Amino acid sequence: MQRKLSNVNAWTVSAVIIMALLFLPNLTIVSGIFSPSNDNWAHMKEFVLGSFIKTSLILIGATGFLTIAIGLSLAWLIAQYQFPLRNFLKWALVLPLSIPPFIGAYTYHGIFNYTGVIQTTLRDGFGKDLNPAYFDIMNIPGAVFIYTLFLYPYVYSITRIFLSQQSASLIESARMLGKGPVNIFFQVVIPISRVAIIGGSSLVVLEVLNDYGVVKYYGIQTFTTGIFQSWFGLGDIETSIKLAASLMGFVIFILMAEKLLRGRRQYNYSTTKVRPLPLIRLKGWKAFMATGYGLLILSLGFLIPVVQLIDWTILTFGTIPTEEFLIYVKNSVTVAGISATVIIIFALIVGNFSRLVHGKAAKLLPKLTILGYSIPGAVIAVAVVTAFIGLDGFLAPLYRVLGVDHTLVLSVSLAMLISAYIIRFFAIGYNSIESGYDKIGTDFRDASRLLGVGLTKTFFRIDVPMLKGAIVSGFILVFIDVLKEIPLTLILRPFNFDTLSTKAFQYASDEKIMEASQASLVIVGISALAIVVFYKFLEKEPE
Repeated sequence: MQRKLSNVNAWTVSAVIIMALLFLPNLTIVSGIFSPSNDNWAHMKEFVLGSFIKTSLILIGATGFLTIAIGLSLAWLIAQYQFPLRNFLKWALVLPLSIPPFIGAYTYHGIFNYTGVIQTTLRDGFGKDLNPAYFDIMNIPGAVFIYTLFLYPYVYSITRIFLSQQSASLIESARMLGKGPVNIFFQVVIPISRVAIIGGSSLVVLEVLNDYGVVKYYGIQTFTTGIFQSWFGLGDIETSIKLAASLMGFVIFILMAEKLLRGRRQYNYSTTKVRPLPLIRLKGWKAFMATGYGLLILSLGFLIPVVQLIDWTILTFGTIPTEEFLIYVKNSVTVAGISATVIIIFALIVGNFSRLVHGKAAKLLPKLTILGYSIPGAVIAVAVVTAFIGLDGFLAPLYRVLGVDHTLVLSVSLAMLISAYIIRFFAIGYNSIESGYDKIGTDFRDASRLLGVGLTKTFFRIDVPMLKGAIVSGFILVFIDVLKEIPLTLILRPFNFDTLSTKAFQYASDEKIMEASQASLVIVGISALAIVVFYKFLEKEPE
């Protein structure tokens, strides 16, 4: 036993240090609950906190319902029926995820406003000069529209994979009992897909609570905008911490509700051999409607915004100096690449620790580190800033010895931003690596150990090559999310450091939406390419 513990000691120490670094900054938010209140917090708690909660509930409730309706219906259509362009739509319907909601928000505002293509066409082509208020989407319903179009793929992709793997016997039994397509959908498909539906919709809810770009651009007051206003507008970090703690409590409530909704009901196939659903070929108007529905959602969520961005890019090409634009690209790729690389390395270490060391603690601790993904970016930003300022204070004597004449070093560096990215998106990389470990098992590792090869050599010679797919997929997913992140980057970026996302957001906020299109189009292009690679070549699913 002593030898076994010594063998895993290096992995254990490394993993524990990593998990502590990922988890501890968020404790500053918890401690903020007990700190003394000031006048700003008293004012917010009395007059605006209730409004933040009400607005957030409306946004997540309406968006959750609509994304479930669209995502589930598309997932069932793709999983059960054969119709023209099905194979194309199967993966293309995920492409709206490549467009960050804030880019979709200003793009659709540009399409619908007075000088946009819709009102211009109505005036010049049909002589219809309608009230511009009819086309105003800069409100809560407009925000719900944006969130729904660009977040429904979370529900669609998770539910489609789940449905495609379901036993055909369930559906066939329902048909033998005389159930029609509508009854089967509501009485069989929805109940057995409940876990997948709730899992996808919970991701949607967390994305809505994390968002800052859409609500800021549309002038909607939420927790995230309140954190920005109290921090940058009032210079009050104490109130920001308390708002962040309130938002964290709100998220915990949502997660607990999601856990209750999942319930304990499970559907398994202990007595039935699982067969994938056989596709039913649609003909005539049904095939036309199925294809039309898929193309409509794809057009609204991807094709129309991309065409508009391309048009604006052509009109404004050259207005941003090439050297300056390349710096934004370089900054974005650098922070995304470094963050994704570090996350994958950390995930490999923590995942290997979890499977090497037996016991409840070794299984529970890694789960705590992935909570960062459920915490909105603005909350993590507050936590990381507080932690780094405290660290700079602790290291101040060392700075003086090294001849540094100021105490804020780490808290104004790129290291703080990358650290926040790692905390926020570690769950994405870890889930990919963990699933990879589950697939490869321990047989090859055990055989290597029996031959006398050490743990570290076994890891690099056996585990890493077999985990190549999980490593690549985890890297791609993290890279995309970092590339699109707004709240963390706006709060924590060093002085005069801009990325494609922050620059697009700044241009849009200054009503220079055409100029914002260039940076936005690069983000969408890189993200779309990565998504296609991931879903076309790395996703394994039975047909």
